[in-house]
Order: sequence, then C-alpha cells, then structure tokens
Amino acid sequence: MRKSAFNLLELTERLGNLIRVEMRRLGAAYKLHPVHLQALSYLRQANRYSNTPQALTEYLGLTKGTVSQSLLLLYRKGLVTRYVDERDKRVVRLKLSASGRRLMKDAQLAPIWQTAAANISPARSRTTVLVLQETLRNLQAMHQERTFGVCNTCAHLQRESARIYHCGVTGERLSVPETRQICRLHTPRA
Repeated sequence: MRKSAFNLLELTERLGNLIRVEMRRLGAAYKLHPVHLQALSYLRQANRYSNTPQALTEYLGLTKGTVSQSLLLLYRKGLVTRYVDERDKRVVRLKLSASGRRLMKDAQLAPIWQTAAANISPARSRTTVLVLQETLRNLQAMHQERTFGVCNTCAHLQRESARIYHCGVTGERLSVPETRQICRLHTPRA
C-alpha cells in the first residue's frame, strides 16, 4: 500500500472514531446510541425510494435484526413513524416524526465539524471532498454496494425545466426538494 493511501486510511479511521465519540455524547442526552442517530440522520435525508427498513439496513451496512431493534426503540420514543406505501401495500415506509425532526435539529455534528474545519481554505476543502468521494465510490464499486447519492448527482435525473424533474428509473416526477435527498436508486454520473 502506498504511504499516502495508508495515511488516508489512518486519518479517515481516526476521524470516524472521533465522530462516533461525539455521536455518543450527543445521543447520551436522549438515551440513544450512535446507530440510532445514524438512522435518524439517514431518514432525514432519504427520498421516497429510500425510506424503507431495507434501504436503511443497506445504507448502514448492518443486519436486519440490528436495524429492526433500533427502529423499534425509535418508534417507542416517538422519533420515527411508519406508514404503508400507497401504491404497494406490502411496503412499509419510514419518516421522522416532529419529535425526531426536532431532535435532529438539536443533536447536530455540523457546528462542531464547522468549528474544527474553520481554518481550512475552501479550495483545500473542495479537494478533500473530491478525494473522499472518489475513495467512497471506489469502495462501493469494489463491494458492489449502492451509492446512496444525492438525486441531483444521479445519471438518471432528467430535467425538463427549472423546476420540473423526473427519475429516469421510475419515470416519476420529482419535486425540487426531492432532488436534494439521497436515493438508493442512485447511479453516479460518469
């Protein structure tokens, strides 16, 4: 392994550890573990094609049992609601409740991250983001995992006008806010 690739691995691992420590601290006030905050964060960002227990399981890379138990706790705490899909009654969909949205607004890593990165130049931040995105996409491709990218970066997004979009996979119309959400059907643009 090249030294730079090894350094990238070490730094990413260390950042991940520090983020988990911060998530444990944020979650403790609500009696939640990091996995619960990750599930809530995912559901806050997920579009209508991605708000199912199965998609959450794939995104987190956990077992169905672990995700099921986590969702059960989140239901009991009133942070997540579930509903039956209008088109396919076999599909259960998930969304944050009002309490879940408030919690996600209060328990954010973004302010801490912004403070830590405050003195990094915008150009270096953009370069870092590009490197991490490429590394993430390579890992996902190696393991044949879904990318769960933001809709407006998807090869299937079809723009008809400034405010009218369609999904090329489903053929359904997308609202402008939906184009800013993550999707399990995502395919990165070439």
